[in-house]
Amino acid sequence: MVSYSCALLPPFRPSQLGLALLFLHTATTDLFATEAKPNIVLFFADDWGRHAGCYADPKRPSPCDIVQTPNIDKVAQSGVRFNHAFYSCPQCTPSRGALLTGSYFWRCGSSAFLNGGDWKSHPDPLAVLPHFPQLLSEAGYATARAFKTIHFSPNLPTASTESIKGYLRYGLHVAEGKTPEEREQRRNAVIAQTRESIVRVLNACPADKPFFFIFGPINTHRPYASGSGEALWGITPDSLKGKLPAYLPDVPEVRTDVADYLGEVQALDLMVGIFTEELEKAGRAQNTILALTGDNGTPGLPHGKTQLYDLGSHAPLIVRWPGHIQPGRTVDDFVNLMDLAPTFLEIAGVPTPIAMDGVSLLPQLLSPNSGTVDPQRNFAIYGRERHYATARPGNVPYPSRAIRTQTHLYIHNFKPERWPWGDPFGIGSDNDGPDAAFVANYENLWESPFRDMDNSLTKAWIVTHRTDPASKVFYENTFGQRPQEELYDISKDPDQLHNIAYQPESQTLQQKLSAQLMEVLQKTHDPRLDDSLDRPPYVEAKPQPQTRPKNRHPLSVPLQ
Repeated sequence: MVSYSCALLPPFRPSQLGLALLFLHTATTDLFATEAKPNIVLFFADDWGRHAGCYADPKRPSPCDIVQTPNIDKVAQSGVRFNHAFYSCPQCTPSRGALLTGSYFWRCGSSAFLNGGDWKSHPDPLAVLPHFPQLLSEAGYATARAFKTIHFSPNLPTASTESIKGYLRYGLHVAEGKTPEEREQRRNAVIAQTRESIVRVLNACPADKPFFFIFGPINTHRPYASGSGEALWGITPDSLKGKLPAYLPDVPEVRTDVADYLGEVQALDLMVGIFTEELEKAGRAQNTILALTGDNGTPGLPHGKTQLYDLGSHAPLIVRWPGHIQPGRTVDDFVNLMDLAPTFLEIAGVPTPIAMDGVSLLPQLLSPNSGTVDPQRNFAIYGRERHYATARPGNVPYPSRAIRTQTHLYIHNFKPERWPWGDPFGIGSDNDGPDAAFVANYENLWESPFRDMDNSLTKAWIVTHRTDPASKVFYENTFGQRPQEELYDISKDPDQLHNIAYQPESQTLQQKLSAQLMEVLQKTHDPRLDDSLDRPPYVEAKPQPQTRPKNRHPLSVPLQ
């Protein structure tokens, strides 16, 4: 078995590919010895799934056919687009912990859960893992961050307006304007805030010093202003007819919900355009790596955020580096976003710590070829644990691990007796339960059913139509309990709706993928294998009360 973990890589055996990569590495080392170290800008968007015009597939209708992202697409055209990048975990804090440390999220201690655990009297594994921004700082980089990013201490000052609380979320902010003039003023305020963030870094960093800057916009994180996709961006819900995946009801409410999300993606695109413009104006674009990605998939939709299906776990990843990355390339190698940490370190000339599981993507960036660069990168491993703390009695998680290949997705659910989206609180027999307006309101998530899915128009429609003969299939497929093992044939079932695990003809492949997955979990000492992630310090000894959390809103949580 071949893993992506440095600790698990097999001994090097020269081959045609191996010699080519060795030569490439040597050439790269010589190149960096004579050139100034490049700047690194990581555009790291909260809840941005794999939605952009450049990801549209002419063979398969999708929302990517509708969303207009000219600036993101331009970065892809001038750089490289990864077709098989995956989040380390389709949840905020664990995904960010894996990015920070270059390690599987289950090794990240207090960052293995969102807002979870009590580590006051326990050593935190996160503290002893390498943190790549700190290593960049020690290597002479100026470091900066803005809004919702990863936990590190930048050596360039952060402006007081660049906390999560100060962020102007495009749809919510602009939609408050009561006249076209007021909306234009609010739009200009968002543009100005974005521009000030990158300009501040460009002005603060000495001209002879490289910088690392991570920018964390949160437009695509719920809640959205209902109808903003059409009102602010002209995305008509009806334009999505026939373009939604099969696990989404193709009804007006859901199309409106998706249109609002796509509007926020277009707001991200506006910001990418501002970044590229300012880098050009400052004369720093040529020696700057610009990487675009997110922390987890689309929120508030079935198969999305917190789930191991593609909508939740398949990530956008686009990288531009003028003069080094051949423009217009696409790469089919499988990558995990934890690979970005060793990539940035190698580019900066910093040795990759042996503790990191990720492997540098520099060969994929510098190769002149599209398609497969390294045939050994033919799978990705990722997983999930706990999201919303009170989603289940006792604050326990829904633990799962997955392995994704070109043709199949295999998921192992360690606790199939639990509810994958959280317990069905308040759902009674027949039509007993919360009404649509309640479940659609994001602020009611704390007392809603299925708390691992953000409240949304889509969630409300599925919950309130759960007994309709023609619609209950969406409820059952979305919120129902799942077997211990799931296996999906991507080529025949791209929406991952038909579980072929346990079928006689699937047994050989199922056992192979299961063994491949478990070997990695064992070698990386996944705490889930002995159920440590069900106990303190990961889970609080005293369950959290079922009351409205203080400062729960994403605009007021501390930067992590």
